[in-house]
Amino acid sequence: MNISDGFWLNSPGLKVDYAAQIYDAEADDRSVTAYVTCQWINNRGMTLGGPLLTVKFTSTLENSIKVTIEHFSGTAEKAPKFELNEDAGFRPVIKKNNDGRYELISGKTSVLIGDGHGGREIAYFYDGKLLTKADRRSTSIIQEEEWHSQQRRISQTGQRFYAGWDNGGDTYIREMLSLSVGEYIYGFGEKFTPFVKNGQKITIWNNDGGTCSEQSYKSIPFFVSSRGYGVFVDHPERVVFDVAGENVSKTSFYVQGERLEYFLFGGATVADVLSGYTALTGRPALPPPYSFGLWLSTSFTTEYDEETVNHFINEMERRDIPLDVFHFDCFWMREFQWCGFEWDKKAFPDPTGMISRLKERGLKICVWVNPYIGQKAAVFRECAERGFFIKNKDGSVFQTDFWQPGLAIIDFTNPAAREWYAGKIKDLAAMGIDAIKTDFGERIPTDVIYYDGSDPYKMHNYYSYLYNKTVFEALQEVREDVCLFARSASVGGQRFPVHWGGDCFSSYESMWETLRGGLSLCLSGFGFFSHDISGFEATATPDLYKRWTAFGLMSTHSRYHGNHSYRVPWNFGEESCDVARHFVKLKGRLMPYLFSSAVVTHKTGVPMMRAMVVDYSHDPAVLTIDTQYMLGDSLLVAPVFSETGECRFYLPEGIWTDILTMEELSGGRWYTKKYDYFGMPLYAKSGAIIAFGRFVDSADYDYLSGMKLVIYHLEESETAECTVYNRDGVTSAHVKAERCGNEILLTVDGAENFTAESSQGLTIISS
Repeated sequence: MNISDGFWLNSPGLKVDYAAQIYDAEADDRSVTAYVTCQWINNRGMTLGGPLLTVKFTSTLENSIKVTIEHFSGTAEKAPKFELNEDAGFRPVIKKNNDGRYELISGKTSVLIGDGHGGREIAYFYDGKLLTKADRRSTSIIQEEEWHSQQRRISQTGQRFYAGWDNGGDTYIREMLSLSVGEYIYGFGEKFTPFVKNGQKITIWNNDGGTCSEQSYKSIPFFVSSRGYGVFVDHPERVVFDVAGENVSKTSFYVQGERLEYFLFGGATVADVLSGYTALTGRPALPPPYSFGLWLSTSFTTEYDEETVNHFINEMERRDIPLDVFHFDCFWMREFQWCGFEWDKKAFPDPTGMISRLKERGLKICVWVNPYIGQKAAVFRECAERGFFIKNKDGSVFQTDFWQPGLAIIDFTNPAAREWYAGKIKDLAAMGIDAIKTDFGERIPTDVIYYDGSDPYKMHNYYSYLYNKTVFEALQEVREDVCLFARSASVGGQRFPVHWGGDCFSSYESMWETLRGGLSLCLSGFGFFSHDISGFEATATPDLYKRWTAFGLMSTHSRYHGNHSYRVPWNFGEESCDVARHFVKLKGRLMPYLFSSAVVTHKTGVPMMRAMVVDYSHDPAVLTIDTQYMLGDSLLVAPVFSETGECRFYLPEGIWTDILTMEELSGGRWYTKKYDYFGMPLYAKSGAIIAFGRFVDSADYDYLSGMKLVIYHLEESETAECTVYNRDGVTSAHVKAERCGNEILLTVDGAENFTAESSQGLTIISS
């Protein structure tokens, strides 16, 4: 809803009270609490009515400020709550200045409370630099008149999948933070809309809307600013953000209810902010080495059986296209019986034997699941009788014909239901299944009740977290190497990688929107990203297939998958096979560098596949770029989005080296170059050390044995360093290179069997 009518007026039917005066404030050893009136109190009589906001500032992690704004403090908080890693023992520094203002300091991040004259101004700083502030006409209570709330409720009736967001309240709490000149906002989860979110209204509410709409499979109430701060709104329910929209100089956000809580993170760089946010909400698990190789899927509605599967694998092998994972999509089960966990015995009479035979060929196996169970599935009655499904308010099982006839939804707040579902996953793992594709989880109704009494409006987004956590932890009990291929997510979902971008079309435009979604997701705490190579809907042209293959194999994770047609390369011409082979082997050779980058992501929360602004926010030219990215901290990737083969890309300051041709280009400018299907912009930054490995046929191999270290453009007296991790994510080699004249002095600790070369042709002297 629009709250304002221009700057001065409010929309009809809304009463807005703005925080005006800090009437009183107090502090203890952990927090500052301000009591804020919505009018200036000139006499005692003015204290007899009107809203009073209680605003508490504290810090539970270094370089973060936690802000809680309450109108009616007696309102009960309902489950669920995000699982956060707050430190109960952390103590910020609290000062009271001579002018009466309080300052709360957490590391280098601080908040200054008040303006020294009783006015309500809140200013956030990092290392003395102003990040943002909430000043006059910022924090507010919004209350609806009865006719307005009635109209809103009418608009919520008949919502698809019974998933209306309105919890029945007529009060909202809103915060507004200032935007500086030239500041850009990013994130909010997987958003396929324009990459820079300035000018957009964003609703945090998961939906199955494809990649060509404003809806999201993965909605995250977190954004990051080009000025070096991020804001996380700690509410699982619907949160609405407006970035420079109704008020063009502010980012606003509000929730329905009497309370709003958010965290502000400061940092020297965008990477620092993301590291702080993931310290609170969870760092990505380290995906297993094999998961970085090529995945091949049966596709969705295609006909397939064991003979078809073997034909695909044989043809990939015959064409020398290395394959690590084979994926069985929905129809490994019988039609109308998803997700009953029973193999279709007509197509697969011996599933255990088939899986064993496939694994003997060195393949990992993935199967599709979702949290819905169709009425025809054999397990439906058991689940219904044991109370494993989400229920209607009258106690009956919630069912719908949307997606699967008569489907019901597993209630993961019920420990017995969660254990039952986890048991089915463990049964699959015991059969030999390595990875699980956790599809759906977005279409979750709200006019329902949960086993543990959770608020269904908060559960709508949060459900995906419980779903993916259940599957991930079930696999952990059986396997050391755990990997999901997940579509839906909420805050904390990054703990259970990998995530893919959902249903995209086979077009260059959709390829671009897929990248935008991935970059936004990876600016929201997620470290790894994949997508359906060549598009899910429709069927790509051979030209698009080859270009998307290059993009897909230069993403963290790479999968061929589609809807109604097989996505095997030979269906798109023999040159497509050559292109697939070329980029699979290139990615395989890059695995020592890529897997080491993944380890860094796992340790720090800084995404492996990331927008240019993460590393180069000081360069104004990169702030709006959404057609290229960094893959790890040293390799720039720019997909080709054109039938002509032309690609326009930007190189930041420094000397950049094409890792395929060794051509050097000066940074700080844009380039337009034309590429055949075996090329794309792949540039190593100045001073990078990239480790290449002895790839044969799987992404999972000994990365330290026989690796080749390539040192890219070192200037005189410059030093470069890197750490290369082996496939266990623990064993490592530390590499240091220093240029002295026409020689590079190289020291490698932790590895002996390696070679080294310089992109400049300089002599390498190993110490």
